[in-house]
Amino acid sequence: MAEDAEKVARSSAEVMLGRDAASAGLGIELEDVGPGHATLTMRVRDDMVNGFGLCHGGLLASLADSAFAVACNSYGEVTVAAGFDITFLESGRAGDLLRAHAVERARRGRSGLYDVTVTRAADNVVLAEFRGRSRSLGKPVV
Repeated sequence: MAEDAEKVARSSAEVMLGRDAASAGLGIELEDVGPGHATLTMRVRDDMVNGFGLCHGGLLASLADSAFAVACNSYGEVTVAAGFDITFLESGRAGDLLRAHAVERARRGRSGLYDVTVTRAADNVVLAEFRGRSRSLGKPVV
């Protein structure tokens, strides 16, 4: 049974990310996925920094949002964001590999709550904390 749940999570992630031009354009890659959790990475490119040479906050939020999306769709049902909040703690810079780890906190009925921690892979410093709220549409991903 757990093996089937892992297959559903992997299949859902592959289908979803295979259709996600925005994440692909940012170079976001899947590192790990399972029921209710996901880890994605993104390398900060020179064209991703703001006027201060720091990773643009919207792009860091995009990485977190993609990890959130993969985690909340890991049960094989199309699930969308109902909203999110993000708190920036540190800055990323060009060349940094960022890692976003999403974890389900609660899922009841059609609603879910997920936390995503974004770190710099080189030193595991936390750059941002993201909390996402999801809503299932009740349709299969695949």
